[in-house]
Amino acid sequence: MNKFQGTGVALITPFNTDGSVDYTGLKNLINHLIDGGIDYLVSLGTTGETATMTKDEKKQVWAYTAEINNKRLPLVAGIGGNNTLAVAEDIKTFDTDGYSAILSVSPYYNKPTQEGIYQHYKYLAEVSPLDLFLYNVPGRTASNISPETTCRLANDFKNIIGIKDACGNFDQFNQILRDKPEEFLLISGDDPVTLPMMAMGAAGIISVIGNALPKQLSDMVKLCADGDFKAAAKIHLSLIEFTRLAFAEGNPAGVKAAVKHIGICGDSVRLPLIKASSNLETAIIKELEILG
Repeated sequence: MNKFQGTGVALITPFNTDGSVDYTGLKNLINHLIDGGIDYLVSLGTTGETATMTKDEKKQVWAYTAEINNKRLPLVAGIGGNNTLAVAEDIKTFDTDGYSAILSVSPYYNKPTQEGIYQHYKYLAEVSPLDLFLYNVPGRTASNISPETTCRLANDFKNIIGIKDACGNFDQFNQILRDKPEEFLLISGDDPVTLPMMAMGAAGIISVIGNALPKQLSDMVKLCADGDFKAAAKIHLSLIEFTRLAFAEGNPAGVKAAVKHIGICGDSVRLPLIKASSNLETAIIKELEILG
């Protein structure tokens, strides 16, 4: 599980102006992140606009990502949903070649009870050929995975190896860190709170802004892992404004504007998302220039 310590990046999915997947852009992005010192990659999470992609597109993107990565970094696939049986089928039929784990978001819209969330992940754990990460993001799912449910799952299933938690509740993080099995990983799901979470004992971050700024982010996380929080704080504070701008009009419009300016790929998104406004794009470019 040490391979998932440090900096993971939730990959954007580059699109051409006609809406098709931009595979050249995806190749550029993967190489950009590896060159920037990222520790592992997450393919087709929320940031990848997975909700707007077909099953065939997902399969093609997963396969291409594994091909370009060529085992240079550990790979995680985002496979989740609010129909347990359908998610289980997607996991069972997933081509695991090149992948080490699956990140599965807690069921959204249905608003299950804690027992329902537990039974959902129990079902997935029992059929998954790969290790699983829970993904708690109440701002999108309209329900929270409680610390009790997280630790119950962590104790009951050895192949549930961690949680990406974007709840923003530090009391919840305290409880997880206190009660979890030693090897279970708590991973930040929010860029702005990575440093304080790591100071508490979190394993790292699955980042959005890392798509644009992999070196700055991975340098900060490495300093945190080494216990040098004073040096890490300098980088953390320098990234605050860029992070605010990156999320100002939703994810991933802001970070796509940034990678476009860097020359990685275009900034096209799929409806119902729209590209960053011209004012936001200008502000992001200005901040990138400040960051060098």
